[in-house]
Amino acid sequence: MKRNYDIGLLILRIGMAGLMLTHGIPKLMSFIGGDMSVVGDPFGIGGLLTSILVIIGEVIAPILIIIGIKTRLSAVVSGITMAVAAFVIHGSDPLAKKEMALLYLIGFIAIALMGAGSVSVDKK
Repeated sequence: MKRNYDIGLLILRIGMAGLMLTHGIPKLMSFIGGDMSVVGDPFGIGGLLTSILVIIGEVIAPILIIIGIKTRLSAVVSGITMAVAAFVIHGSDPLAKKEMALLYLIGFIAIALMGAGSVSVDKK
């Protein structure tokens, strides 16, 4: 039973974080290519800082989640990024537009609550 639980957590981690990378890597590549403002600036802190925070939430944290290092903290970081996407960036949009961010948010909340499982570097 415990083995199934840990395999389920591994699938959830790889699925959620792996798919998040498909959104983050293009932003990272644009950033590396010189576009220092790859996203908007919803909080007025500047495009550069906002872009760095989004890249952390959509690239760095998902990589750590997949590997299973600092999984809970990384899931919180990615979850916050998706909460901002759903409730700030797409706040006035219809549900269909914010649905993907909400699904990621739910997945990252689950990972943050359950941890990485034993099939991870954290082994928690």
